[in-house]
Amino acid sequence: MVKLSPQKEVITSDELMAHLGDCILSIKPQENSEGLQLNFQQNVNDAMMVLPKLSTGLDVNVRFTGVSDFEYTPECIVFDLLNVSLYHGWLVDPQSPDMAQAVGKLSYNQLVEKIITCKHSSDPNLVTEGLIAEQFLESTATQLTYHGLCELTAAVKEGELSVFFRNNHFSTMIKHQGHLYLLVTDQGFLQEEKVTWESLHNVDGDSCFCDAEFHLSHTLGKEAAGSSPQEQRQVDQDYMIALSLQQQPQGPSALSDLELARQLQQEEYQQQQAVPPVQGRAQPSGRPARERRQRHKQESDCVLL
Repeated sequence: MVKLSPQKEVITSDELMAHLGDCILSIKPQENSEGLQLNFQQNVNDAMMVLPKLSTGLDVNVRFTGVSDFEYTPECIVFDLLNVSLYHGWLVDPQSPDMAQAVGKLSYNQLVEKIITCKHSSDPNLVTEGLIAEQFLESTATQLTYHGLCELTAAVKEGELSVFFRNNHFSTMIKHQGHLYLLVTDQGFLQEEKVTWESLHNVDGDSCFCDAEFHLSHTLGKEAAGSSPQEQRQVDQDYMIALSLQQQPQGPSALSDLELARQLQQEEYQQQQAVPPVQGRAQPSGRPARERRQRHKQESDCVLL
């Protein structure tokens, strides 16, 4: 484990690479057999060669069969040696058998090659299969599916710090109270003290932001700075209501979870505006809490509504 001085507020990429290099070199093989030791030493050498790429980005190739399935490359060895889990959520839904058959156990690079080959085939069945595979890539351009998100929530352990790969970007991910969060690294939030984590609960990027304690950061800037502990508890409570609403079945014409949560909080706000505040009752502030997708268990199946 890399330990930094409590007084150190900034670390350069070169310093960080040096720390990681020392950490890798300090790892000892768990097996004493000569063959395994030679293999371990080769892995260490490969990892040290890859280490400089960490500051610019690694090239990994996902497989669509599981959230930890990647083509095994020297880049992946770094994560294995440091015992850091690498995940993605780009999975094909097994409830779409034609698409699952077209994609199979191929990696992304292999699937692209298959699509090109099938398009130029004289066999109509292969042409159809290639079109289905191409449709999968087009319909999952966000590189995250709801089936993948569900499997991801099940696979990540509570409190586990891991790395999430999506759209050629690596993010620090943690699971807190059954929900997934990504560390916010966008330069635009550099001065926002109450923005530390971003929820990962749907495939479209509609997320909410939380502070370091995973309290919902419902407002930014001056409004957030003026929130009292009672107001923050009220916002967190509204947030949990939105989460529970996410699990309730809805008809085709029903309001979305987010719209319903906003409507409920707006009604509560209007009621409290009309009635003088009662001592001991926290007043709502800021915009309504945003929903998060909740994994719903039913035996071994997982359904997101």
